Amino acid sequence: MTDPATEAFVAHRNLLFTVAYEMLGSAADAEDVLQETWLRWVTVDLASVQDQRAYLVRITTRQALNRLRTLGRRRESYVGPWLPEPLLTAPDVAEDVELADSVSMAMLLVLETLKPTERAVFVLREVFDLEYDEIAEAVDKTPAAVRQIAHRARAHVAERRPRGAVSPAETRGAVDAFQRAVETGDLQDLLAILAPDVVLLGDGGGVKQAVPYPIVGADKVSRLLAIGLPRLHSQASVEPAQINGSPALVVRIDGEIDNVVALRIDSGLITGLYIVRNPEKLSRVEQETAVSR
Repeated sequence: MTDPATEAFVAHRNLLFTVAYEMLGSAADAEDVLQETWLRWVTVDLASVQDQRAYLVRITTRQALNRLRTLGRRRESYVGPWLPEPLLTAPDVAEDVELADSVSMAMLLVLETLKPTERAVFVLREVFDLEYDEIAEAVDKTPAAVRQIAHRARAHVAERRPRGAVSPAETRGAVDAFQRAVETGDLQDLLAILAPDVVLLGDGGGVKQAVPYPIVGADKVSRLLAIGLPRLHSQASVEPAQINGSPALVVRIDGEIDNVVALRIDSGLITGLYIVRNPEKLSRVEQETAVSR
């Protein structure tokens, strides 16, 4: 028979993982945070807990904040651009537009530009709709301070998030067009779907070859893709998949995942290309990861 503490933790586990992942951009680190949350949760007197969900979110947030500050220092020495760890997500994630947007590669990169406490406040308020007093307990601030932080973070994100709403059909259409262009190597087809100011980022983690700095502009990006992606490799395959709640591409060579290509789409054009090649970040692409709000 399962004890009450385990039942509560299991019931909210997907939510807690999502909170930690959105704060850290790493499934591996999110899992570590969940382990730390569990170790603290089993010492709590459940009779004193009025709202188990809020209490668990508070523990998870505090642990994630501690880890986020450590990761910030670690990422300063990361080789090349750092990208979030891609997750293979279930089709129903895309149906929750706010959840899909919050876990998208584009949004996670925007969240990376926030300070740790700003990121925690934004995620808890804008994504999980927690009250200011609940967030205040999680981040050790007053509700008034949390309101100010939330306002500042909201404005910061609004300046950097995707410029226009894109329907799932438009997104799938852009991904399909991109896949065809990559497979044929047709520069004109590529140029037709890339925004003039498109940015390509590659993450090899110093283990696999990747572009060492952002590539900006449709012409440069299309030429790089035409020669760089494995369309000429006889054992290469390009498969559509849902990554972080959005359509993306998984590139395999000899049956093994070589990279994941996630896209940011604004007004029907691709404005961001995120290519993850670091093998340590590809373990969550073979099997679905559950995220929830």
